[in-house]
Amino acid sequence: MEKTVKVALDAMGGDNAPGEIVKGALQALREEPSLYLYLVGRKEEIEPLTKEASDLKERFQILHAEEVIEMAEPPVMAIRRKKDSSIVRAMKLVKEGECDAFVSSGSTGAILVGAQLIVGRIRGIERPPLAPLIPTAKNPVLLVDCGANVDARSSHLVQFARMGSIYMENVVGVKNPKVGIVNIGAEEEKGNALVKETFPLLKECKDIHFVGSVEARDIPAGAVDIAVCEAFTGNVILKTYEGVGATLLSAVKKSLMSDLRTKLGALLIKPALKKTLKKFDAHAYGGAPMLGLNGLVMKTHGSAKAGEIRNTLGQCIQFIHEDINGKIRDRLIDIKPES
Repeated sequence: MEKTVKVALDAMGGDNAPGEIVKGALQALREEPSLYLYLVGRKEEIEPLTKEASDLKERFQILHAEEVIEMAEPPVMAIRRKKDSSIVRAMKLVKEGECDAFVSSGSTGAILVGAQLIVGRIRGIERPPLAPLIPTAKNPVLLVDCGANVDARSSHLVQFARMGSIYMENVVGVKNPKVGIVNIGAEEEKGNALVKETFPLLKECKDIHFVGSVEARDIPAGAVDIAVCEAFTGNVILKTYEGVGATLLSAVKKSLMSDLRTKLGALLIKPALKKTLKKFDAHAYGGAPMLGLNGLVMKTHGSAKAGEIRNTLGQCIQFIHEDINGKIRDRLIDIKPES
């Protein structure tokens, strides 16, 4: 029998909370027999949403938390002052060992701060990165880091590459994943000081498949499996990716609905187009893990709906069953913590 995976789910975080969050949670419980959930948030809002799930009542419980950390609040202040918030209460379940993982669609800043202050880093990990999967023409690419460490050092990026390789091998199932460092050209001598300093260090890593530089334009084509960068660059790539995708989708829809002939054509190509667009839907891959913590922290899109929550909870199960944190500890034990 597989190990029961206990997840603390922030039911109050995100644009569609708590309705879509709870809906996705119940879907995941029905699909994943090894899952147990703590739904954390305002009980009076959560409980009515679970009335039709009497068959699942032995596999989840509601943990009341009165406060909610809003998106615009200063993260450090919010984490320290709102002790009875859904984010803080849920993260404490991970810290105390009651839960294996934490999932939220709430404030990214508060989640990043809480992950460091409450859950804490694995000994020897200098900076835990945020690592989402983004769609490409081939397989999804792990973008690491996309938002947690703006002022990263070369040693941080090396750890990002090593932890990202472990994640891609064991959770996504990519054997010997190709690692590229995001750069402004393919040549080794190009790049800023951080890239130039990191490049030779990645070349020396024996436990990753480093293939050199990757330009941002080559990421959508699937040139690498893991794109390594500091968080400022990663966040710009991610937001540009999402913006261009939404703009193109809108333009395609507008063109297909422009006149009778294109509408008829749209009917003919609809099945193939729908399949293609689904492949490029970032929400289909679930949330972004913070790698290198003493427990799993998963951040989903603020606009996450039930499907993304369901997929993210599935990721949590695979992460825990594959003991990713154990593998990170074993493989990175030679890296000393920062002074």
